[in-house]
Amino acid sequence: MKIAVMGTGAMGSVYAALLAAAGHEVWAIDAWREHVEAMRTNGLRLEGASGDRTVRVHATGDASEAGICDLVIIATKAMHVEQAAQACKPLLGADSVVLSIQNGLGGPDTAARVLGRERVMVGVVGGFGASMRGPGHAHHNGWELVRLGEFGGPITPRLQRVAQTWESGGFRVKCFDDIDQLIWEKLICNVCFSGTCTITERTIAEVMADPDTWAVASGCACEAYQVAVARGVKLDIEDPVAYVHNFGSKIPGARPSMLLDHLAGRMSEIESINGAIPPAAEALGLQAPYNSVISALVRAKERRMGVRK
Repeated sequence: MKIAVMGTGAMGSVYAALLAAAGHEVWAIDAWREHVEAMRTNGLRLEGASGDRTVRVHATGDASEAGICDLVIIATKAMHVEQAAQACKPLLGADSVVLSIQNGLGGPDTAARVLGRERVMVGVVGGFGASMRGPGHAHHNGWELVRLGEFGGPITPRLQRVAQTWESGGFRVKCFDDIDQLIWEKLICNVCFSGTCTITERTIAEVMADPDTWAVASGCACEAYQVAVARGVKLDIEDPVAYVHNFGSKIPGARPSMLLDHLAGRMSEIESINGAIPPAAEALGLQAPYNSVISALVRAKERRMGVRK
């Protein structure tokens, strides 16, 4: 396949490197000029749970250089999806598909609004704990699961072809008929660790080890679980606390991307993760005090950092 990855931050670099290593023609498209230049000059290095490799990719800051692609992966943060979806239009032919992969709520909906629901697939990825070590160099702590679904419903032959492409890169893939299930099962993990790790500046293992911090983190997860159940989302989860603890145990040394954003002086995607739970709860007559407080503290920290008004 000819594949474009829109946004080759930590997770986008994981996708690009492993898919390129499998023999696909991969275009890494990113606004970070030093990263693009490093990939052009030295290749893209990925180390961690999948090994240590340096692969050749086509790297550019201008999506139009890539030409028509079979698969376009939008791997930006949720607040940048609209810009990425607009920028990827030159990559799309009659049979091209777009896979939107973000944490939290709203990213794929934005891509579908810009590009059309029939064009867009939804991806949810968990258990990687990825970070950037520098331009052209990414690392990941785990190598867990890629969940895929059609925006409009059941598993289709084209979704299965996309799944096979990911599997060729060594990814473990599961296809879903119900995109709400795949989104909320990941969101429950996101709200558990993203905000609490960011406020405390601790790793996932450190959050789980501290009784007070874990009470807050697991409280955030339980609120998200309760909202999903009230919305009628089908979940393959019996005990939300055990579920998120099992998830975190697989990547104990990881620092969520929200924390990495703060350490780098960037605004986070809090509104799509912890911040998405209180309004969803309110719409159902529920409350989400843990997520409300965590979201408020993250926003306050970002105002202190000067990245939020």
